[in-house]
Amino acid sequence: MELTYDDVVAAADRIAGRVRPVTIAPLGDGTVGDESPQVSLALEFLQHTGSFKARGAQNFIRTHQENGTLPAAGVTIASGGNAGLACAWAARQSGVAATVFVPTTAPKVKVDRLVSYGARVRLVGVEYSEALAACDEFAAQSGALMSHAYDHPLIAAGAGTLMTEIQRLLPELDTVVVAVGGGGLFAGIATVAEHFGIRTVAVEPDRCRALNAAIAAGELVDVPVDSIAADSLGARRTTELALKAAQKPSVHSVLVPDTAIVAARHTLWEDHRLAVEHAAATTLAALETEVYRPQPGEQVCAILCGANTDPTDLTGPAA
Repeated sequence: MELTYDDVVAAADRIAGRVRPVTIAPLGDGTVGDESPQVSLALEFLQHTGSFKARGAQNFIRTHQENGTLPAAGVTIASGGNAGLACAWAARQSGVAATVFVPTTAPKVKVDRLVSYGARVRLVGVEYSEALAACDEFAAQSGALMSHAYDHPLIAAGAGTLMTEIQRLLPELDTVVVAVGGGGLFAGIATVAEHFGIRTVAVEPDRCRALNAAIAAGELVDVPVDSIAADSLGARRTTELALKAAQKPSVHSVLVPDTAIVAARHTLWEDHRLAVEHAAATTLAALETEVYRPQPGEQVCAILCGANTDPTDLTGPAA
């Protein structure tokens, strides 16, 4: 299975007017010379529900509405938090019940918001994989339509609509930098970027490296999950869609340590007053640590993908 650019275009048409268009902001202060890399930030954390996941959730539910395949039992999903928020939000807009399974380690801020969207929340296990197993069982018993946090072509295509907007706003873009968890956002972004001849830099925490390990092995493999960004990027295994996208010559996979993620998140708050979750800061960490070093004159866009975070730890010295 391989995601196509046409899949993303169809998703963009389907969800038009139902999601917030992305805002692009320059990272620097405008004083750099023409030969310096030009770095912009895609402020997707301003999206409905606080992350890019709203795009895929809308595409998934709208498609099933159009096809008449939404069951009376509603939808169900397992999530570290953000995908569940998006699914619950999109379901509420469509008058559909949503049951969301999350690990007990999910941040309280995300669980509280799930409840506010009217979702039935089930806390199961300490890792995403355990919540997913419980969600599978619930779907089989209840007849609810099972969505997925990232491993579904409709979800990935919806996420890819973000890149169509970035390219339209930055037509001279050379490189897009995206954080990778399970791979739904990455697959969508890389598919559109490849279509326009744009390089994709896929960034993962060095202790949550499902895509990087799959690239090295040439197949899907399980990896340990132990990162400060694991609530959003903590997939034990990536997807076939993501691996196929990652095997394109325009994709570059890099890893960053947790210390760099924490420092980048601190920088975004202290220098730019942008309050994002650790997953979002992972892209800036790749640039700050120079695991990806842009060339002179290169136009780069780093995606800040989510803001469902506890803001009380934003101040103070970076770890």
